[in-house]
Amino acid sequence: MSKRLDYTQIAPAGVKALGGVYGYVMHSDLSPILVDLVYLRVSQINNCAYCLDMHTRDLLQKGVKVEKLALVQAWREAGHLFDDRERAALAWAESVTLVAQTGVPDASYEAARAVFNERELVDLTIAISLMNTYNRMAISFRNTPQAVMEQ
Repeated sequence: MSKRLDYTQIAPAGVKALGGVYGYVMHSDLSPILVDLVYLRVSQINNCAYCLDMHTRDLLQKGVKVEKLALVQAWREAGHLFDDRERAALAWAESVTLVAQTGVPDASYEAARAVFNERELVDLTIAISLMNTYNRMAISFRNTPQAVMEQ
């Protein structure tokens, strides 16, 4: 699979605007590891190889153990590996990412609100929405994962 086009060169102002949102999320009160776990889960749902590779590497660099990364997709069955905030964030990420199927029901909202304050929940939803956008860009234009380029 080859790259279709380089959207960073074609629409630099648009990419810069997305970067501004990314910067906002990274300066929020949300833990950077929690945000990266959410980015990884959203990328798993969307099957974005480029983003899966990038966020796995980011989490490894931040000291997250490979055993935890291996179970992000099955976090519900991972016992104590994920704390309450991580579990709530991953559940919210799934519901919001799969909005066409879930409709983001009241039960999902109430579960997230039990763990996150209003500002955190808005910031988390911005992060989820941003990663869905990045996934769609990378998949649509066939960004090549770093792991593929290294071979």
